[in-house]
Amino acid sequence: MSNLVGFQIPISRLCSTGLPSDILIEIGDTSFHLHKFPLISRSKELETLMKGISSEHEKSVLELNDLPGGAKAFLLVAKFCYGVKMELSASNVVGLRCAAEYLQMTENYGEGNLIMQTENFLNHVFGYWTDTLDALKTCEEVLPFAEELHIVSRSINSLVLKVADQSLVNLPVSSGQSVVQSPEDAEVWNGISLTPKTSGEDWWLDDVSSLSLPLYKRFIQGASVRNMRPKRIAGSLVYYAKKHIPLLGSQTSSQNGNSSSFKSSLSTPSEADQRNLIQEIVELLPNEKGIAPTKFLLGCLRTAMALYASSSCCSSLEKRIGSQLDEADLEDLLIPNIGYSMETVHDVDCVQRMLDHFMIVEHDLIDITSNDTEEERRIVGSSQPLSPMAKVANLIDSYLAEVAPDVNVKLPKFQSLASVIPDHVRTLDDGLYRAIDIYLKTHHWLTDSEKEQICRIMNCQKLSLEASTHAAQNERLPLRVVVQVLFFEQLKLRTSVAGWFFASSDNVENSQHLNANLPLIRNDGNTPQNPVVAFDNMKERVAELEKEYLRMKQDLEKMMKSKGSWNLLLKKLGCKLVPKPSNANVAESCRKSKISPATAAQMEEKAVEVK
Repeated sequence: MSNLVGFQIPISRLCSTGLPSDILIEIGDTSFHLHKFPLISRSKELETLMKGISSEHEKSVLELNDLPGGAKAFLLVAKFCYGVKMELSASNVVGLRCAAEYLQMTENYGEGNLIMQTENFLNHVFGYWTDTLDALKTCEEVLPFAEELHIVSRSINSLVLKVADQSLVNLPVSSGQSVVQSPEDAEVWNGISLTPKTSGEDWWLDDVSSLSLPLYKRFIQGASVRNMRPKRIAGSLVYYAKKHIPLLGSQTSSQNGNSSSFKSSLSTPSEADQRNLIQEIVELLPNEKGIAPTKFLLGCLRTAMALYASSSCCSSLEKRIGSQLDEADLEDLLIPNIGYSMETVHDVDCVQRMLDHFMIVEHDLIDITSNDTEEERRIVGSSQPLSPMAKVANLIDSYLAEVAPDVNVKLPKFQSLASVIPDHVRTLDDGLYRAIDIYLKTHHWLTDSEKEQICRIMNCQKLSLEASTHAAQNERLPLRVVVQVLFFEQLKLRTSVAGWFFASSDNVENSQHLNANLPLIRNDGNTPQNPVVAFDNMKERVAELEKEYLRMKQDLEKMMKSKGSWNLLLKKLGCKLVPKPSNANVAESCRKSKISPATAAQMEEKAVEVK
């Protein structure tokens, strides 16, 4: 410490120039014993205030409790007035600049006065990323003075420009800058002009996330005005939210492949602060679809509900998630129900609203008039990625299976959620059948009419062989549904067997012509398969279908033994076993016979009779 000040208890600063002090300046709990002349020679405000002080006492007393920056800033002001060398830095220049403005330390009270010195140093600070960030943080201590001097806006504008153009980022000023140094000396760092090491577009995220919410919000708004890409803005918001909302950070810390948790020296914010923060983050998010990860949005929704955020915040999140629901995972969709009723374990109504919004967004992409057959859709599905609608259908089927064991999930709610997806979207209804089966097992008190009602959601024609076999033996299903499953399996089996027989007839006719020309065909590896071999493979396939058909018939007969009145129904369905070919002339006999497969219309008439 120089010979300007000394310390006493209580906090008191004395001028030790050898002359007795004639002015006592009090700022809070700190007292400054100084001299009038050095102060009034640099400050118009101090000159005016001291003129109005009565001189009844030996030492005048002046209170400056409204001085921006407080006692810390005034200590630097006093040093400057006494001509003592002091160090300016990014952490003290803002408070000193505001104090100089408050005390009106203009050029009229001495050349190179404090206003000009601090303003020049501020312009120098704005050229450096880290120093600008530090200066911006200190603005909170002297608001609204920093706002009036446009220090906040200039700092934010400097940061935004550096994020937009990485080449503008420079190293920070070293330990400090003396006000007596020339601006030319301040243009370099230790005599060398360098650029800090930054990598990628996200190098600035952690630095900016250290700002308080009001300043960070100003930064994001400034970035939007500067037309920063929405993806970068959303990335910063995601990073900031994870860092300052502990619950959200723990839920989504692995989203970007970073297993390490965010390190923050800040204490855990209160629930009110977290609620306000998540509402602000949602409001600042760009409106573009897919701008933020679906996992993050679902985590925000879960956290917002836990913190009882505003309904507008939750509604906005539901719409954002709904527009990109095809990217969601099942585990993230299982949102706990924390409403006032809490009837169900999971918030089914929330998922219903998100699904409804997804259907609205994807409505124009749905081809309602599609006439593709089931087999064609299977072929396309196996060679191309699933459409967003198909992904959502699988997701909802899995979600229904997860909520089905909840006894409080009412039938209308379950049926409503399952019915949103159009029937033509699902290639197979196995997932839906599994969910219905679990629901019927848990809700065993349902009446037969209610069971039939929920089974109408499922299309029995879209069940795989394994699902159909399970359904045929499922005692929880209504008999009408079991019969429909068996009927459609028989229809598919008959159609498949008849198709193989007709294909075999054509192959035998063509084989006679091909066999006559076999010597002329070169065996070079590109020769088509021998029709005789193809016919043998066909016979094996027919034999497999016959075995499967026989097994299904036996299962049906076992069930009919306990329900003798249904034997008549078996006859109506026409369950007749196709005899297995026993000689090599089966192809010729099939060709000459007049057997033809039942048409689809006839089979549909039988189904109507069953109903």
